[in-house]
Amino acid sequence: MPYGGCTLSTAATVRLIRRERPDIVHLQCVNEHFVNVYALVRWLRERQIRTVLTLHADFMFTANCGSALGCEGWRDGCRACHDVKRATKSLILNRTAKSYEKLRAAFNGFGNNLSVVSVSPWLTERASSSPMLGGFRHLTITNGVDVDVFHPIKPEDISQLCDIGNRKVVLHVTAQFDDVPGHLKGGSYVFELARRMKDDSVTFVVIGPSRTSSAIPKNVQMIGELSDINELARWYNVASCTLLTSKQETFSLVCAESLCCGTPVVGFQAGGPESVACPEGSSFVPFGDMDALEACVRDAVVGKRLQRAAVAERARSMYANDTMVKKYEEEYGRMLCR
Repeated sequence: MPYGGCTLSTAATVRLIRRERPDIVHLQCVNEHFVNVYALVRWLRERQIRTVLTLHADFMFTANCGSALGCEGWRDGCRACHDVKRATKSLILNRTAKSYEKLRAAFNGFGNNLSVVSVSPWLTERASSSPMLGGFRHLTITNGVDVDVFHPIKPEDISQLCDIGNRKVVLHVTAQFDDVPGHLKGGSYVFELARRMKDDSVTFVVIGPSRTSSAIPKNVQMIGELSDINELARWYNVASCTLLTSKQETFSLVCAESLCCGTPVVGFQAGGPESVACPEGSSFVPFGDMDALEACVRDAVVGKRLQRAAVAERARSMYANDTMVKKYEEEYGRMLCR
């Protein structure tokens, strides 16, 4: 079980909390195979320790998968999972309902000692309507961006990144690029769009680790991973737009970083991004609608860049790290002063 077991690391976590005796425990990114989520949540609840739980994925109200991807089974106990292998990595047994009830039991009775923070309004709606977490306090605090790095840069201050000449740039930044149809990040749509626009003066630039199974279109440059975030910020500034093709995202840091640079975002409706993006700097179309996506990208490529400063200023007020920290501090204060 990816979220069970982990006896030694869970015991070490409990010892640390006992030693530090914090007023509030903040759980973030409780990923698989490093702590027993069921045991830790139950232990915090039983000792009435004030806890802030930040959701970056679906797991804490599905108890099985990080991305439900259109499945609504979590609203009814995950009794008939149609994708057991992906959700639990089990090849034979279906324990989704058991995992669900185990985690719900761990949360049951937490009461006012638990605040659930989601990183987008879309995720807040899902979490607050779930049987698992629906009875607790919910609020939205978006992830923060380092606006000292991600901000508009004057064209003359942007060093030449690659040989693109006078071509426009459509930028795609991803944690994992894969052009296999059906992949969560939608890399195949990037290649398809590039082929549709092969006769235009546009270069598609892909940043991130990649795996390709088909020929790379000639108007696509695969940059790979970048270790320098300042270089990434320059790419955002070079681009006419940033392209999002994921099937589901709970927030999309790429969206926030791009908008903080004043670069418009074009993509599929994936849940989180369209709920956090400033409307004046973004366009989202139904997932898989390539005609609509192409039209939006073409509009962004030929559109004027006069509004970039205003987009960046608006995004800065929404996503700056200071804004995120202030909101968490306010929630900590509220919990301590109950």
